[in-house]
Amino acid sequence: MHTKESLMKQLEELKIKKEGTLLVHSSYKSLGVVEGGPDTVLDALSEYMKDGLLVLPTHTWEYINKDNPVFDVKNSPTNVGILTELFRKREGVIRSEHPTHSVAALGKDAEAFVAGEYKHETPCARESVYGKLVDRHAQVLLLGVDFKRNTYIHGVEEWIDIPERVTDTHEQLFSILHTGEKVEVPSRRHYGLSWSEHFWKVEELLMEEGSLYKGKLGDATVLVDDAAKTTELLTELLQANPDLFSDNEPLEEKWRTFFHKK
Repeated sequence: MHTKESLMKQLEELKIKKEGTLLVHSSYKSLGVVEGGPDTVLDALSEYMKDGLLVLPTHTWEYINKDNPVFDVKNSPTNVGILTELFRKREGVIRSEHPTHSVAALGKDAEAFVAGEYKHETPCARESVYGKLVDRHAQVLLLGVDFKRNTYIHGVEEWIDIPERVTDTHEQLFSILHTGEKVEVPSRRHYGLSWSEHFWKVEELLMEEGSLYKGKLGDATVLVDDAAKTTELLTELLQANPDLFSDNEPLEEKWRTFFHKK
C-alpha cells in the first residue's frame, strides 16, 4: 500500500523540482492502493511542491459548448478525473477562469499564474497558462496517462499556426468569475478530430533527445516532460513537417533522425 511518505519519496526519485512549476495530468486508479485514497495523493503532491507551484487541469471542454455555454469557476465540475475535481475545491487552490481549459494552481505565484485566462479566445493561447509553463521551464507529470493527454502540445501547434487545429469562427461562451461577474468569452474551439490522439508518435524521439523520461509513482508508469525543451524540439519539427500529427501512423524514419542529421 502506498502512503503520502512513499509517494513523496518517489517524487524525489523522479527528480521533480520542489521549487519549480509542476503540471500533473493524472489517472488516479493507475496508482494502485493508496492509504487514504485520492486525498493522500493530493497531500503528497501539495506538500512536496510547497515551495513551488502545483498545477492540475480542471477542464470542462467536454460539456461547456454553444448549447451549454456558461462556465462557473466556483461550481463547474472538471471532466478530467477525480484528482482534478478534488484539487480545485481545496483550501488555497485558485482556479483559472477560462470556460473550457481552466487549471487550478496552489503555491508560489498561483494567483498571478491563473489571472485573466477568460480573456483568451483559444484554448491554449501563448499568453495563457500553457505558454507560461514554457516560460517557467515547468515539468509536466503524466501520471498513469500517456503523451496523448499532454494538453500544452495543442498550444505548440496553435502558436506556430498549424492549419485546422482551432476553428476560424467563435462560439459565444461565458465565464462566471470569482467575483461573480458573468463575462462573454468568444471562443475558437479545437476541431472535432482530437489531434492529441496522435501525440504518442513523438514519445520515443523526445526520450532520445532528453526532454522526456519514464519513472514510477505508486504502481503507475509516469512520464516527466520538460515543457521548454519539448516545445523547442516540437516547434522545429512541426515547422519542418506541419502534418506531423495529422495521422496516427508511426513516425517515419526521416523524422526520427531529424535532429541527428543537424
